[in-house]
Amino acid sequence: MPQTLYVATTNPGKLRDFAAAAEAFAVEIAPLPDLKDISPPVEDGLTFEDNARLKAVYYSSFATDCIVIADDSGLEVDALGGEPGVRSARFADDAGFTAPENPTEDTDERNNLYLLERLSSHIVERKTARYRCVIAAARAGKVLLATEGSVEGEILTKPRGTGGFGYDPLFYLAELDKTMAEIDLVKKQTLSHRGKAFFKLLEEMRRNTL
Repeated sequence: MPQTLYVATTNPGKLRDFAAAAEAFAVEIAPLPDLKDISPPVEDGLTFEDNARLKAVYYSSFATDCIVIADDSGLEVDALGGEPGVRSARFADDAGFTAPENPTEDTDERNNLYLLERLSSHIVERKTARYRCVIAAARAGKVLLATEGSVEGEILTKPRGTGGFGYDPLFYLAELDKTMAEIDLVKKQTLSHRGKAFFKLLEEMRRNTL
């Protein structure tokens, strides 16, 4: 019977990414039961690993004897000194940003618009950036493993592609001449920060028979 890992997220994009990567390891992915009814912890860590660990520990207390995984990931843009970093999901909200010419309630779209606005004053030939992710696995309030993955890219001046989520339409991979939002899910698992971190986690779990 396949092992089930419970994921502390309701983000359909993340669940889809995790499920695709887990197939090669005969592992099933499921959202943590009743997650919507659990008050989230305060993500006050200074690093992606800090936040991934605190979330995994916190949510594992709601799933007795089960392994719960949690990730923290985001975008680091060199021209912005590494921002938005751990605040990637809240980048526009933190700044109170709205786009009068393109009002939207979609968080991802507002984050992308704010990123482009912040970068509009930076005159550099290549706006280099990286996606970074740390995934932690915990059981009964104790971290079992934590792994990291990253991918280098550039930020475009306008979005391309309709797949993916977050900053994917702006995150350009020069070697493929495509954004993260333009590549298929299977290819994305071999390239993405989340896919790399998750593969490492699954390999370590297999090696340690967790």
